[in-house]
Amino acid sequence: MFTGIVEEVGTIMEVARDGDVVAIRIEGGAAIRGLPVGGSIAVNGCCLTAVAVKRSAFTCHLTSETLSRTSFGTALRPGGRVNLERPMRADGRFDGHIVQGHVDGVGRIVRLARREHAADLVVEAPAGLARYLVEKGSVTVDGISLTVAALRGRVFTVALIPYTLERTNLHAARPGTRVNLEVDVIAKYVERLLVPSPKERPKRPGRARKRQ
Repeated sequence: MFTGIVEEVGTIMEVARDGDVVAIRIEGGAAIRGLPVGGSIAVNGCCLTAVAVKRSAFTCHLTSETLSRTSFGTALRPGGRVNLERPMRADGRFDGHIVQGHVDGVGRIVRLARREHAADLVVEAPAGLARYLVEKGSVTVDGISLTVAALRGRVFTVALIPYTLERTNLHAARPGTRVNLEVDVIAKYVERLLVPSPKERPKRPGRARKRQ
């Protein structure tokens, strides 16, 4: 489990296909120290497994499932900057909000409106995801825990403080950039409990035929 508090921004050093997976090598610093082989790490909000760790870099494998459900399918390139976060320690302080590292959909940046020091980030969510967003609720954008400041249809706005702009990859956000989105998991469980799937809905009893 993660909290959406980005520890640092890493750099993609290499992207290579290895059979039916894509291997990416990422260089970083503090977020990699102590990362074991087989350990989990969130990369732009997507929970990945470190299959190799060497000095200040680690390698992850991406399957077709991950590529099709995240921005990695179109945005992987050497030199790309990615947000990194290690899993939350059981004895650590809980910041941000509950983040699973399971990307729910890929959004599109509409604009980054800079102010004197802060900025407003406007994002369009994919169809079907907006119902999980509420004003003043939590949303994860490329692994960053943010608060929905405004919501209109599928488009939502989050306010970015100077610290977030400086310490994440959003400082380079451009219109059209695809970002990984994860909504609040509590909203999904509430929906699941209140709205049963069609297979679980009780069947209406059929009318008994009258005997002639």
